Amino acid sequence: MTPPTLETERLILGEIREEDLDGWAELMGDPDSARYIGGTLNRAQSWRAMASFAGCWSLKGFGMFSVVEKASGRWIGRLGPWQPEGWPGTEVGWSILKSAWGQGYAAEGATAAIDWAFANLGWHEVIHVIHVENVRSIALAERLGSTDLGPRVLPAPLDKYNVHAWGQPREQWLARRAAGSR
Repeated sequence: MTPPTLETERLILGEIREEDLDGWAELMGDPDSARYIGGTLNRAQSWRAMASFAGCWSLKGFGMFSVVEKASGRWIGRLGPWQPEGWPGTEVGWSILKSAWGQGYAAEGATAAIDWAFANLGWHEVIHVIHVENVRSIALAERLGSTDLGPRVLPAPLDKYNVHAWGQPREQWLARRAAGSR
């Protein structure tokens, strides 16, 4: 399946392309950005990870989007629906370049991705698997209306991470969106 293109006020969420490698390598090469998503990778490892994420669309009919800032055309991250083998639920996750932190891009993109997932994938719940020390992502999950659902175990080799699932049912998300909340 070819991913759709989703547009928000400031972002384009679209297909992962080989031209995105510089951004992926920057994201995965930065210790702060990669700390809670499996650790740093070199450029070649980043390419293989990027190819894996792109392949999810063919295998599952959904996956992460590349996130591009409309104003600059710059690749700033990846986010979207995610449920690889052994994953503890139907997740919408996010990883944004450190240079783009604090600008609301993750919230804006995650909102569009959650809307799309509920409208197109038949999901009844969305979760966000977050390391317990990742206070920025926990704050974002709460801003999105999710609550702490407790500890989860990820498949190896990520099983060493102390993570919780934050989440909410579809009905709660749709009610918040109808009330104008993000």
